[in-house]
Amino acid sequence: MKRMIIAALAGLIALPAAAEDFSAGSEARSWGLLGEQLARFEAKVTDAVCALTGDCPEDCGAGLRQMVLQRVADDKMILVLKNTQPIFSGATYDLAQYCGQTVTVDGLIVGEPDYVKGATIMQVQTVTTADGTTAKTNGFTEAWKQRTPNPVGEKGQWFRRDPEILKRLESTGYLGLGLEADKKFAEEFF
Repeated sequence: MKRMIIAALAGLIALPAAAEDFSAGSEARSWGLLGEQLARFEAKVTDAVCALTGDCPEDCGAGLRQMVLQRVADDKMILVLKNTQPIFSGATYDLAQYCGQTVTVDGLIVGEPDYVKGATIMQVQTVTTADGTTAKTNGFTEAWKQRTPNPVGEKGQWFRRDPEILKRLESTGYLGLGLEADKKFAEEFF
């Protein structure tokens, strides 16, 4: 069953295709990543649960679901895991406001077929709406500051100061398997 699900997902996820080049017109900034390709294309913004199951709330899960792009040119689902910021967060925040809209995205498609069996992810740098308004995808950190007025400590990375994350770590540990699993892992590997 697990293999059937993986095979089905592989058919939906965009593969780096030599047949179609989406770099034309891209103004994305290169990050020099292995398998990186500039990409600019039209896509419908939705969430992964909607794209895979048809469970599609109007607000794409109110920012609680992983966002994806359904590329107009070939109807492939593009996993968006990153915004412009140098942290792996923010893509959901920056894309959720466009839920259900067809927009033009510009950024980087990253994936090395020899290493990840053809799967790719996208780092969206800008979103342009139908009326021509272009926005950078860099709003996560400021939004986090607005909704987290009392982070733990005054300096450091946001995720090390977020009260919700710290509360969860107290019960699940860093591995998500509980504090005892963390302790055993640390003893065995460090």
